[in-house]
Amino acid sequence: MEGNNTRQLEKIFKALANRRRLAILHFLAKEKELSVAEIARRIKLSFTSTSKHLAILRQLDIVDRRQEGLTVHYSLADPFPHLIKQFLPIISNSRE
Repeated sequence: MEGNNTRQLEKIFKALANRRRLAILHFLAKEKELSVAEIARRIKLSFTSTSKHLAILRQLDIVDRRQEGLTVHYSLADPFPHLIKQFLPIISNSRE
């Protein structure tokens, strides 16, 4: 029988198995905090689609959300999941 940790790990790997979400993590690691509009511009995707990717990352506690008026800003979660932290240098190097 699978444990909760195994299911959670599977969800995280599925979330990271997407180039757009990896790009989001890359930019957030580099810039610390970005608005949804800025993330969408950088990953060349619509605002709506970018929001959906961010919601997936947020559900897994990979990113944090902060609202300022009508603008929503995202940053890497604090504390950031240890497993993903190990992959950030690889993600960042593959984007440069």
